[in-house]
Amino acid sequence: MRTYNAKLGDIEARWYIVDAQGLTLGRTASKIAMMLMGKNKPTYTPHVDTGDYVVVVNAEKIKLTGNKLQDKKYYRHSKWMGSLVETSAGELLQKDPTKLIQFAVKGMLPKSRLGTQMFSKLKVHAGPCPEHGYAAQKAEALEL
Repeated sequence: MRTYNAKLGDIEARWYIVDAQGLTLGRTASKIAMMLMGKNKPTYTPHVDTGDYVVVVNAEKIKLTGNKLQDKKYYRHSKWMGSLVETSAGELLQKDPTKLIQFAVKGMLPKSRLGTQMFSKLKVHAGPCPEHGYAAQKAEALEL
């Protein structure tokens, strides 16, 4: 018996829509990352992008448990002295809720060119977005 290695021509990427309303951020992000990497498929190959496309709607209604809205911090720095900017998860959820999900999922993907390619298959929308424009892809609803 031989080990199966997926080739680029053999991969069929499917589209899924995830409604994030009332879901917990970390648990949802880990399942989305698994879908983007393709670990839910029997044809998973670590060095090939075998994952699916994931569209997340209602990102503004995702929930964080405990005191994470105040205590969880996101940092960015421009590499100039004294320019460290600190943003709490609550502020980020009000300002741009799509970034909250993107940061969580991106941290769970590989840190390489392959991970960047996988991350590009994630589409996040803040509101319900009934006209999200993915009807041509025949996206399926995914229950997490």
